[in-house]
Amino acid sequence: MTTTASGSLWETLEHTPSRRQRVFLRYLTATLVNLVVLNLFVEYWEHVVAGSFTITLLAAVLLQVLLKLTIALEHRLAAFFNARPGGFARFMRFFTAWLVLFGSKFVILEALALAFGDRLRFGGPFHGIVALIVVVVTMLVVEAAIVKFYRRLG
Repeated sequence: MTTTASGSLWETLEHTPSRRQRVFLRYLTATLVNLVVLNLFVEYWEHVVAGSFTITLLAAVLLQVLLKLTIALEHRLAAFFNARPGGFARFMRFFTAWLVLFGSKFVILEALALAFGDRLRFGGPFHGIVALIVVVVTMLVVEAAIVKFYRRLG
């Protein structure tokens, strides 16, 4: 397929993408959403500080990986407890979901600190946990809004 340089991406997207291509586009879009949201917080909120655009780009990739791993773990635990009968299993399903989703923020904050040191900081209440939670929730809300908008286009 020969295309012009200016139209090559759009012409490529006109064909029906394979499963791997759809997954790639999904993660690329989510990472770019993370990048935009993170940079907006860096620019407008004193509790999020980054040394450079490159740091926020790498952090957006790391955040995407860690968030997807967190959600995958939460879903595996949910499936495990949903397959069991009884009130205790139902309680454990919600408790483990809360534990993973809340506890993962501490792991994510530590991973970011190890990866970027002082070049990326979340400050404010509770040593930056609140700022990180606000940023991550915003990323997830924006991502969900974009998915909803995209589905309405079809």
